[in-house]
Amino acid sequence: MVEHAFTLFDTPIGRCGIAWSPHGIVMLQLPEARETETRARLLRRLPDARPETPPAQVQRAIDGVRALLRGEPSKLHTVELDMDRVPPFHKRVYEAARRIPPGSTLSYGAVAVRAGAPGAARAVGQALGKNPFAIIVPCHRVLAAGGKVGGFSANGGTNTKLRLLELERPAQLEANR
Repeated sequence: MVEHAFTLFDTPIGRCGIAWSPHGIVMLQLPEARETETRARLLRRLPDARPETPPAQVQRAIDGVRALLRGEPSKLHTVELDMDRVPPFHKRVYEAARRIPPGSTLSYGAVAVRAGAPGAARAVGQALGKNPFAIIVPCHRVLAAGGKVGGFSANGGTNTKLRLLELERPAQLEANR
């Protein structure tokens, strides 16, 4: 049996990649400049992954990513993640970030508090910079102190982060109705 499988899929912002194991999503790769680069970046992290048709639970995650990137409500917080390869501190950070509602933001320091590590804002930033579950673990919702954008490791950097936050505004308005 293949340990990791992946597929590439179209979204409103380009072709994304998603990888999974029998235990859940292992990685979501936002689009790079070209599809070959998206595939290569995914395979650098998971060299054993093989292309496959996604099972139902992975397809639901893909549908949720597409919805979010269309500015529609999405239930990505319910997607099952396989965090077996994730260090314990990063796991706590990712779990805290997943609790930030669409259209909302928190500071790195606030996420550190929620992760049980007050004062570890810089370590939170480093953990989010290595987030293998981009947008499923919504690291784009975490800002620097004073509401400054902070960094973003996906293609396009902070412009992509701001675009994702803008896409979520309509979803948040819809959820509040």
